[in-house]
Amino acid sequence: MAKVEHDLSDEQWHALMEAWGGCAYCTGRGAALQKDCVLPISRGGRYTLLNVVPACGSCNASKCNDEVTGWLRRKKLDERAFLVRWAEISRALAATATA
Repeated sequence: MAKVEHDLSDEQWHALMEAWGGCAYCTGRGAALQKDCVLPISRGGRYTLLNVVPACGSCNASKCNDEVTGWLRRKKLDERAFLVRWAEISRALAATATA
């Protein structure tokens, strides 16, 4: 992980948690949230505004380094709802980051 450049600031992480309002995958609220890379670091991902989502410990551990859409299907979670929301939140936060 030390060889990969990560640029997610604490401010961006807090904005992500607020925008999602809970776990990005199961939508659970109340659990401590962890940073999860949609594209895992082991597959070329980084901790960036557009690649990190908040995940509960259960979802984060279960997803591990799996490809997100395949994992969502196996868990019978709403893949389309996640992808649409991820795109909307990413677009909104990226726009405020460049403003």
